[in-house]
Amino acid sequence: MTARTPRRLLARLAAAVTTVAAVAALGSASASGMAARTAPTTPATTQPVIFVGNNWDGTVQVIDPDGYDVLGQIDAIPDIDERMLEIYTNPVRLAYFLAIRMGPGEGNDQYVDDMYSTRDGRLLVASRPSLADVVGIDTRTGEIAWRFEVEGQRSDHMALSPDGEHVAVSASTANLVHVLDVNTGEEIGRFPSGDTPHENVYSADGERIFHASIGLVYTPLDQPAFDSTKGERIFQIVDADSFEILERFDLRDKLDAAGYHDISSAIRPMAHTPDERYFYFQVSFFHGFVEYDTVTGEVTRVANLPNLVPDMPREQYVNDSAHHGLAMNRKGTKLCVAGTMDDYAAIVDRETFRHNIVSRPENGKPYWATSNKDGSRCYLSWSGTDEMSVIDYKTETEIARVPVGNHPQRIREGFVPTDWTPPAG
Repeated sequence: MTARTPRRLLARLAAAVTTVAAVAALGSASASGMAARTAPTTPATTQPVIFVGNNWDGTVQVIDPDGYDVLGQIDAIPDIDERMLEIYTNPVRLAYFLAIRMGPGEGNDQYVDDMYSTRDGRLLVASRPSLADVVGIDTRTGEIAWRFEVEGQRSDHMALSPDGEHVAVSASTANLVHVLDVNTGEEIGRFPSGDTPHENVYSADGERIFHASIGLVYTPLDQPAFDSTKGERIFQIVDADSFEILERFDLRDKLDAAGYHDISSAIRPMAHTPDERYFYFQVSFFHGFVEYDTVTGEVTRVANLPNLVPDMPREQYVNDSAHHGLAMNRKGTKLCVAGTMDDYAAIVDRETFRHNIVSRPENGKPYWATSNKDGSRCYLSWSGTDEMSVIDYKTETEIARVPVGNHPQRIREGFVPTDWTPPAG
């Protein structure tokens, strides 16, 4: 993307400096959020949409959830010149920026990891890993309404509270999770995590946050003999009001007790049954998932799914992920699996663990799976072919595939104003 290279940055240095001065005049941005630069608008009505975050593009595709037509896109990095000026004049930030590019970014900058909209469709809230922040973007104008700089040097996965008021965002290098007000960007709380906090999921009643850290996935010491070098990998249940940690454990102990000594304890994406008793964890280097019973506190079963790359060295697994993307239908009877390194999407029966490979594009590299609102369909991103699939749980077939932007990852349902048109620019 040559339009966003340092050469362009240097050519526009004077304009960027002017922008920085203007921002300073409005008031400095801080960890409590940045005041909106434009007057908020509250549309009377909204329309449901699907958001697809294109991580390497820095764009978010907006898709009709009925016909799956692309309605437009939102630029998630309209302030890139300003941010790059800060990075290139700060040696510490620059070092981390480049490390993210060469590590988790696979040679690319990571501009959109996760995103949600406010209930009124006014703002799109996005985490931007390479820029170490979360922003609220006005869906009409494309301008940034607020910006929150996370602790440390990288932002990651988020979760939206059931009432739509808060997002929990992992701060990868600071080993903590921030909880923000979606409308203002103000931090309302935080809680500590293990090494490289990653996945966040709210309980259905909004009372708890289920959280997992994945450890040091960016190190080259991937062989089992060096597992202890991967850092602290933990699962936590957190009170969503007080941010007190209610339960905390290393899955290693649970796996060992169940006899699964060779399976990693680094929890990746997770899904759970509607009653939140059984959790399903994807873990590093494993082609399948682990079933965990929250009542007994035991690992009960393991689903072994096809490993189509048996000769691939662990060092070639993307950020230690064998599979990265897991969702469940509304009834809690089937799971949708993104078989990342195997280039397939599968539907798995929860009771029997029988699997059906639904789609298998060459070099697809599926990166995320999530269910639609009524739990009848699974949305799955293909980061290798830049597409999104729609999979029907009942028929276990792919019913649509939609071209999107460069390296799609997270897919979320949300809202825009009924009369929404893509922002100019």
